[in-house]
Amino acid sequence: MENIGSLNVFMVVAETRSFVGAGEALGISSSAVGKAMARLEKRLGVRLFHRSTRSIAITAEGTMFLERCRRIFSEIEAAEQELSQTLAAPRGRLRVSLPLAGMLFMPAITKFMRSFPEVSIDLDFTDRLVDVIEEGFDAVVRTGDVTDSRLMMRTLGKFSHRVVGAKEYFTRFGIPEKPQDLSAHICLHHKYPSSGKLERWPLRHDPGKGKLELPVSSMASTLEPLVSMAEHGLGLACLPLFTIHDQIAEGKLVPVLADHIEDVGEFRILWPSSRHLAPKIQAFVTFMGENLFRA
Repeated sequence: MENIGSLNVFMVVAETRSFVGAGEALGISSSAVGKAMARLEKRLGVRLFHRSTRSIAITAEGTMFLERCRRIFSEIEAAEQELSQTLAAPRGRLRVSLPLAGMLFMPAITKFMRSFPEVSIDLDFTDRLVDVIEEGFDAVVRTGDVTDSRLMMRTLGKFSHRVVGAKEYFTRFGIPEKPQDLSAHICLHHKYPSSGKLERWPLRHDPGKGKLELPVSSMASTLEPLVSMAEHGLGLACLPLFTIHDQIAEGKLVPVLADHIEDVGEFRILWPSSRHLAPKIQAFVTFMGENLFRA
């Protein structure tokens, strides 16, 4: 701490170009300032100031040292601000981008809203790749790899898919034992709204038995209608397991071909990299990491 104090005295002397002025600014005598600078120069082994009876001038070494000192104190100030922000209560508007399946995250999000009533939530549901910083989002939840070096990332949890149908459906059409059996079934597909392409069912099958081509009976650009159609016995759907936990537990949907599912996905939360992370973002990131798959 004594060293930090002498650096502060040096910076004030460099700015005022006067031992007397520095002393007045710091509330100490000019003699104490002079002695502090003498000790600092001795410790560093260089002359920081050219002194005369009327004025002082900073040396080239002093100028270089001054820039480094400014960075040091800037870091100290930043650390203090960061600490004070972590102690502040989360509040204000929080703008979050979620995938279209994000409606299924609402139990966790509503729990967050109850826990942090001073945070106002602004939710945007889309499957397009948003520019987090340019579009002004505080955080986004997505699957897939992270390639933007401007963003920080935390994994929220892993998920896999299940092919499911209602008991009524299997009574009428039978239970598929292998992926190739699906060619004789009613298949309900998820369509990517941005491209119109159908999401591939992540099924493992023997290529020697031919290409796996699934019938396209119906499709939807969001998952909720597929869940509903499957519950009503209108066909089979391949859905993320976290979206149909309750339906499976209640017996409304029955999973099949579980041994033939080959995928594991991850949900990640991304937010702009910043030295001073706002309390509302910190609270949301931490809360979602701890609660999304427990809500």
